[in-house]
Amino acid sequence: MEMASISSTPPSVEEIFKDYSGRRAGIIRALSLDVDEFYGLCDPEKENLCLYGHPNETWEVSLPAEEVPPELPEPALGINFARDGMNRKDWLSLVAVHSDCWMLSVAFYLGARLNRNERKRLFSLINDLPTVFEVVSERKPVKEKLSGDGGSKSRGSTKVKSIPKMADEISEEDEDEHSETFCGSCGGNYNSDEFWIGCDICERWYHGKCVKITPVKAESIKQYKCPSCMKRGRQ
Repeated sequence: MEMASISSTPPSVEEIFKDYSGRRAGIIRALSLDVDEFYGLCDPEKENLCLYGHPNETWEVSLPAEEVPPELPEPALGINFARDGMNRKDWLSLVAVHSDCWMLSVAFYLGARLNRNERKRLFSLINDLPTVFEVVSERKPVKEKLSGDGGSKSRGSTKVKSIPKMADEISEEDEDEHSETFCGSCGGNYNSDEFWIGCDICERWYHGKCVKITPVKAESIKQYKCPSCMKRGRQ
């Protein structure tokens, strides 16, 4: 079983997000592509079993860690006991919800030394992805509505920027569509009264004021790269 711990050198936001993404991919695989194998391994006659997702995008059904306290937060215990007492789809959805909770606990355990803004950025990165529950239950997350046809972004008049509408032009549908959108810098929620700009590389959205971009300056930008993507490009 692969483990990660808080080392003398704290992991960066990007490293923690990579760890989260790998674990998430493994669990989604277990609950979708490999679901028959996963279902068979969760025999109610066996001892307490847990579903682990690993950073290398693999998964494992195993007994909980023997260490006390464990090296990492542990996933839900005894997922196999409820298997035969529930509808299969409902049981898989329940495992998915517990897996989402576990992955968040691991991410913020690894990010124990992050500062306030880094924690917000980490959560924003995680929140941009559909949850395992949304994938397994086939619920479309609100965030996915941001991308329109041809790669354009629905909140602005061009691919690069978002010009806020006047108050009397804002519909309830617009508000609902972006209510789950957070600034990739400060973590603040979307507000139609503010100027936002979207990164053409990672597709995250930012308050213009957080990345020092004004509506006038945005007019001259053909392709916007957020500070994180610019930093990765230099590295």
